[in-house]
Amino acid sequence: MLEDLNERSREVFRQIVDAYVETGGPIGSRSIARRLSENLSAATVRNVMSDLEEMGLLVAPHVSAGRLPSEKGLRLFVSALMEVGDLPTADRDQLTQNCERAGYSLDQMLGEATTMLSGLSRCAGLVIAPKTDGMRLKQIEFVPLSPGKVLAVLVAQNGTVENRIVEVPPEMPASALTQASNYLNTRLAGKTIDEARQLVESERVRTKRELDELSATLIDAGIAAWAGGVKGSSLIVRGQSQLLENVETIEQLESVRRLFNILEARDHMLELLDVTSEAQGVQIFIGSENKLFGGSGLSMVISPYQNTEGSIVGAIGVVGPTRINYARIIPLVDYTARLVGRLIG
Repeated sequence: MLEDLNERSREVFRQIVDAYVETGGPIGSRSIARRLSENLSAATVRNVMSDLEEMGLLVAPHVSAGRLPSEKGLRLFVSALMEVGDLPTADRDQLTQNCERAGYSLDQMLGEATTMLSGLSRCAGLVIAPKTDGMRLKQIEFVPLSPGKVLAVLVAQNGTVENRIVEVPPEMPASALTQASNYLNTRLAGKTIDEARQLVESERVRTKRELDELSATLIDAGIAAWAGGVKGSSLIVRGQSQLLENVETIEQLESVRRLFNILEARDHMLELLDVTSEAQGVQIFIGSENKLFGGSGLSMVISPYQNTEGSIVGAIGVVGPTRINYARIIPLVDYTARLVGRLIG
């Protein structure tokens, strides 16, 4: 397809895409002619645009309107014509400083990274958190919050920290928290969440003999807090309101609502991660290219991130309108994914 475009066609097409990213609307031949460095008449530009439309790279939203790049056209532009630079130093520093802030747990760090990514890209940011079922435990502690609620703090051998709020009987004493922590830490160090769950289940009878009933209940609840869910993964989404800024019709609003429902459906998380894990580095899904977002008129730029062993454990990226600034967002997502991977390790 690219070889079918001469230099003039490429430049006209590039200007149409740039205008679409800037305004989100169709652009006519006169406006394109004014943007070109080469002195071309509107009639010449119109002929070029007609050729691009016949190739499926442009579409006309209305008979008398200008032209927009099609999904096929955006894919060609992103894959073959777009120039991607480095992420500005100021953005790198801001991301790094906020995510490295002392005292952050894993959930807090990922939440901060997603919020920053959303703000810098002006899209919705999303991250699939690491699968906790593969983490090896170092320590578990229980901290009282209020009657009936305890904060379970898990420290993994790789240094990550995760928190879960566990519901317990309101009368649970502090001694039961200490007893449960001691029991788990003497038996579960070095084991994965799944191995810990199996051990606790196999020792359930002996556990209740060695510990009082409340401590045993806390152990069951604490392990279940991590072992539950979809293979230990969780989805964090920030900045959904960014997707509503460009909504102009009821149909677009319904599309965005459908996407929100998709993002909230946990069974789609693993599909998203599976798609992302098929290749290394940043991946771009434009419109219907992603079956999960098909029909929503949105694009996704996403990258997997790895742990210190080189295994893909999660993914981070953004979702926005098809006219997002791909040249800016691709290095932004790439840097954030590498930063998250380094911090997890």
